[in-house]
Amino acid sequence: MSATKKVAYSVVLTALAVVLSPIFIPIGITKVFPFQSMINVIAGVLVGPWYATAVAGAAAIIRNLLGTGTIFAFPGGMIGAFLVGYAWILSKNIIIAALGEVVGTGLIAAVVSALFVGPVFLHKSMALMTFIVAFSLAAITGSILGVIALYLLKKAGVALE
Repeated sequence: MSATKKVAYSVVLTALAVVLSPIFIPIGITKVFPFQSMINVIAGVLVGPWYATAVAGAAAIIRNLLGTGTIFAFPGGMIGAFLVGYAWILSKNIIIAALGEVVGTGLIAAVVSALFVGPVFLHKSMALMTFIVAFSLAAITGSILGVIALYLLKKAGVALE
């Protein structure tokens, strides 16, 4: 895929991440915000790990500037996006790529957010399990949506590289 096409996809995916970010899905007593994870799965497969990471980073910047995001959007989006793209390169399997989002966002980014970002940037201790549960619910839900979207794109004839 050409760099121009990757940039075009990345711009559209960044815009979708920002527009969809306020939408939540009620699961039990909590609200799950899965759409950054969905975009991470789509971006990781369509444009690869570096562009996907840039999509998540740009969406986090825009959301923070608009007041709809927090500092946790950076590790929460970027780590998962990178791992999706990397898993896709290694496996060429949509499900395995989506698992990169679950591990990257649901586990690694949750730990980074609770043990590093919160204490260093906010000067607060953070409850690790709270982050793991919240990030994992969003990552799992978003990954399922992303897999569905990718299968629909594939069926529509969009090349998954």
